[in-house]
Amino acid sequence: MEMKLELVPVPVSDVDRAIRFYQKVGFNLDHDHKVKEGLRFVQLTPKGSACSIVIGEGITQMAPGSQKGLQMVIKDAQAAYDELTASGIEATKPETMPWGTFVYFSDPDGNTWALQAIPNRA
Repeated sequence: MEMKLELVPVPVSDVDRAIRFYQKVGFNLDHDHKVKEGLRFVQLTPKGSACSIVIGEGITQMAPGSQKGLQMVIKDAQAAYDELTASGIEATKPETMPWGTFVYFSDPDGNTWALQAIPNRA
């Protein structure tokens, strides 16, 4: 059976603030629709990714900031760090481990992200 992960909910307290933040990180705003009262669907996709995140109102019962350890693969950790910090995003300096070099950051609600540059990956 083939399966593809395509949408991950990220709980936020302020949808518009989160949109601005994720756009600064480099996510594309795909959709922002108020379906009905209490249901707003906002989909954002990282550049080059087949998987998106969804934020909004009435999307998830998770508490804002409770999504921990989301991870994306990148080509160059130093370049990612430089780009994030140039955009005003607080991030950790690249940290190298045997399985990759990582940069970590959090959104304004405390949802955490890891960016991993995998050695020898084209």
